[in-house]
Amino acid sequence: MIKRGHALIFFLLSLAIQAQQTHKRTLKLMGSRFEITVVAASEAAAHQAIDMAVEEIGRIEKLISSWDPGSQTSKINAQAGVSPVVVDEELFGLIERANGISRLTDGAFDISYASMDRIWKFDGSMTAMPDEASIKASVARVGYQNIVLDRGKRSVFLKSPGMKIGFGAIGKGYAADKARALLIKNGVQAGIINASGDMTTWGKQPDGKEWKVAITNPLDKNKAYALLPITEGAVVTSGNYEKYVTFGGVRYSHIIDPRTGYPARGILSVTVFAPSAELADALATSVFVMGKEVGLNRIGQMPRVGCIIIDEAGHLFSSENIKIDRI
Repeated sequence: MIKRGHALIFFLLSLAIQAQQTHKRTLKLMGSRFEITVVAASEAAAHQAIDMAVEEIGRIEKLISSWDPGSQTSKINAQAGVSPVVVDEELFGLIERANGISRLTDGAFDISYASMDRIWKFDGSMTAMPDEASIKASVARVGYQNIVLDRGKRSVFLKSPGMKIGFGAIGKGYAADKARALLIKNGVQAGIINASGDMTTWGKQPDGKEWKVAITNPLDKNKAYALLPITEGAVVTSGNYEKYVTFGGVRYSHIIDPRTGYPARGILSVTVFAPSAELADALATSVFVMGKEVGLNRIGQMPRVGCIIIDEAGHLFSSENIKIDRI
């Protein structure tokens, strides 16, 4: 028999669980599609939380945008080969972590990719493959080794004139992480921020179940290989099945190796699970460039990070710490 006091507590807990619902808003931020989902007791509370996340993402964009001439990133690029630029601790830390990933991946990830001449076009306008000399010249100013950081002065200096940095391969993930942290700080107990496929989650669904993500079959986007739970972490997928060109029967993806100037080959999609969307974002691109064997080996050496790779033949490979139940 349930005692009256216990029954009342159970009833109140049931009401609290029922009151919590998911609320979602889809909008364009940082030039990309963002989908922000929060668990809240009322629509008003949800809107307030989502507005807070949107404002934070806008703040990050102003900090890291290379298109905004007034941003600190643009100032760094404008002073390339001239003088160091003192920046906020937040931007300095992001660049410092990005360089760390560059070292970890032997340059497969490199925020100085922004220096590349865009000789590859994936809008249907290319009629011939670029020549070898043009490809080599396109990456002449790329190289994370030439990003000089002075921790004491909190300054950033790009050694080569014409060199640039950009956060296209890490920025959305970072913004999603910062918005997530702000919502948690302000008492939002659960939600998902999906920044065009860069997903970060926290808490659980109102019914107590974990959030789940589908691993899409790149050979048939209407089907999924598996449905995997995400708990207090992030997942990011990079794929070449939508943007590519074909020359001589060979498919070249839009993901370019910043070390060589050639598109990465051999992989259709990479999905990375990590504690943060920033890290998952950077590693997904890196594994794509490094290739299946090197990528899985590198991921296997990192704690709390997992990876799923689908190669050009449609075969699925995963790091040892991921168990996949096909659907």
